[in-house]
Amino acid sequence: MNRLLEPELMDDPLQAQVYAEADFSAENQGFVDRFREYFPECTQGLIVDLGCGPGDIPVRLARALPDCRITGVDASRPMIDLAESAIRQAGLSDRVTLRCERFQDFAGVHQADGAVSNSLLHHLPNPLQFWHKLRMVVKPGSPVLVMDLLRPESPEAAQAIVDQYAAGAPDILRRDFYNSLLAAFTEDEIAAQLAHMNLTRLLIDVIDDRHWVVEGLVH
Repeated sequence: MNRLLEPELMDDPLQAQVYAEADFSAENQGFVDRFREYFPECTQGLIVDLGCGPGDIPVRLARALPDCRITGVDASRPMIDLAESAIRQAGLSDRVTLRCERFQDFAGVHQADGAVSNSLLHHLPNPLQFWHKLRMVVKPGSPVLVMDLLRPESPEAAQAIVDQYAAGAPDILRRDFYNSLLAAFTEDEIAAQLAHMNLTRLLIDVIDDRHWVVEGLVH
């Protein structure tokens, strides 16, 4: 199945609200736990989250790493508004900052001590821009962790995944999940992107039937 692009931004307030209200707690906590497991030495400094969405992962990172500062970057104003509310409610405004801008325009160069991104890549027409920015954001030798959806072999397989994991979800969320699966990348495509950007030290792992992760130190 060829990749079918979806919009780069989730800038519909209702769409953002439904996404924020969805229960991604297991996936998001697993993502943070994976970062701590892979990079136990990363306990201080600045971590940048590219495509932070409604702020759940920055909040979980800040709680898990109390000596770290987190900067979340997202170009969707409705998402950033939801993230600001989540961070205030968590009492973490002193350590978590947000930037409402496209990740391509984020100006930090070799400033971060680590970087993460969850479910941004499948929104992008040009994924190489993402891997370039990821490398530029962190100091050499810093850890990065990226997770995203894995494109199924067919539209029917994508619909089966939606039916299995989002059976009772609102129609908007089911539609977005389906479109995101069609817009996602395969493991081979991610490997080719990393090779093109000379990021072959990063490791790819397909962790379940709908997600892959890339992790390692960026040099």
